[in-house]
Amino acid sequence: MSLAGRHVVITGATGGLGSAFARAFAEAGAHVGLGYFGPVTAAEALAGELQALKVRAVPLAADVTSPDEVRSMFERADAELGPIDVLVNNAGLDGKRAPAWEIALEDWRAPLEVNLFGAFACAREALRRMVPRKAGVIVNVSSVHDVVPWGGHSAYAASKAGLAMLTKTLALEAAEFGVRVLAVAPGAIRTPINEDVWATAEGRRDLQRKIAMGRVGEPAEVADLVVSLAGDAGGYVTGTTVYIDGGLCLYPEFRHGG
Repeated sequence: MSLAGRHVVITGATGGLGSAFARAFAEAGAHVGLGYFGPVTAAEALAGELQALKVRAVPLAADVTSPDEVRSMFERADAELGPIDVLVNNAGLDGKRAPAWEIALEDWRAPLEVNLFGAFACAREALRRMVPRKAGVIVNVSSVHDVVPWGGHSAYAASKAGLAMLTKTLALEAAEFGVRVLAVAPGAIRTPINEDVWATAEGRRDLQRKIAMGRVGEPAEVADLVVSLAGDAGGYVTGTTVYIDGGLCLYPEFRHGG
């Protein structure tokens, strides 16, 4: 699939999924803005890797919870990439694990600030550019936990459920202007953030029992889906969440009856 010459901004671009997205878009010919938070080293290394594919790749520093930093990130993307065709809202935080009656309010708030407020702040800047041009795509990276409760992570689950409705509402607002907004919801994907679960035989067996297909997904599988949906193949898709979870949401424990 060719996205040659298109301009893509990816937040959280140096993480396990984010870097897979960046590679997949670059391999499709797109120029990529690499949103990151923290030291620039990983973003610079990834940019160098992508530039070898003969595309432009630019590290873009921003704390997505800061509207001013988000605005500056998009202004730099405008200047160094060009008009933004695709935003992948991937920056995310699962937060501190604790039951609701024990967690401090500031710890509970943190995933909401990044996963929901941050996604909105980035989408707002993207829409301010896409709506006047009557073209563009926003892909929000959600999670199966927008529908599956996750004990100890009520804030994360709430943020992703909120992101699902934000996706629908922005899609409704933007559709008449030729702009699509959709989400993908990964299940258990083999990334560093959940390595403590899938890296051990015991953890892997427990996880696989929860997945109908019996295996953990790979970042490239999610990336290929995102590129497809962001490209012309997804041209009639908006306002929905596409689950890529190997059947985790099918509750495989019930495959032989209740």
